[in-house]
Amino acid sequence: MDFQHRAGGKTGSGGVATWSETNRDRRERLRQLALETIDLSKDPYFMKNHLGSYECKLCLTLHNNEGSYLAHTQGKKHQANLAKRAAKEAQDSPGQALPSKPSVALKKFVKIGRPGYKVTKQRDPDTGQQSLLFQIDYPEIADNIGPRHRFMSAYEQRVEPPDRRWQYLLFAAEPYETIGFKVPSREVDKQDGRFWTHYNPTSKQFFLQCPFKVEGGGGKPGPMGGQKPSGGGPPTTFGRPSAPRPPVPNLQAPGNVPSGVPPPPGIRSFAPSPVPPPPATPPGMGGD
Repeated sequence: MDFQHRAGGKTGSGGVATWSETNRDRRERLRQLALETIDLSKDPYFMKNHLGSYECKLCLTLHNNEGSYLAHTQGKKHQANLAKRAAKEAQDSPGQALPSKPSVALKKFVKIGRPGYKVTKQRDPDTGQQSLLFQIDYPEIADNIGPRHRFMSAYEQRVEPPDRRWQYLLFAAEPYETIGFKVPSREVDKQDGRFWTHYNPTSKQFFLQCPFKVEGGGGKPGPMGGQKPSGGGPPTTFGRPSAPRPPVPNLQAPGNVPSGVPPPPGIRSFAPSPVPPPPATPPGMGGD
């Protein structure tokens, strides 16, 4: 096409470019200049999606090429969003650092073994209420340390298979090992000061009385415990004594064989046999 005779054209220049061509050339020059000064790989909001387009993660805009994204970064919308993000980050992280919590040093003790203990089963003669009295000896207890106790469910421990009928009463005092007792899973009676604890710092003995509520309100005692988890079988259970077994009849005695039933082999008849008369005395043998 001959552009030499077009208005404003010069010979050999190829004619005057249109507005769209001039705008395209300007954007291309700006893109090349921006690529030389700006590294898009370090832009946290620049992302290339699976369609080959470019997105701005801050403004959620879509761009066809890198030049369009660079032009967007210089626009009013992108700059306003950058200012909002900077203000929010400054509000979330103020200049003054929060005061650090004071660290508490944990006391570490070397375990010296299990303490001595004594368990006494008690029963109120008037109400029939059962209770357990624990006496734990801590002769080598650490200074300024008091014994502690708590009840533990059967589903918290890992020593024995869980059984809902039992619970565990734990005692702990440094530097002794924590010990536990297997007690019935019954409701503890804590009314009127029946459940009490006492620590004697002089003898270094800890006492705890654990009364159980009477089941059903009729004074019927329930099972009692007091064994440690590693003690073996279940604790002793208080219940009614078994009834004596009826005596087995002796079929060897006369009169014990039912009528109409023949005696078993090896048993003789007990009917009396006739007694023979005494022999006659021959003549001449008399006492006369």
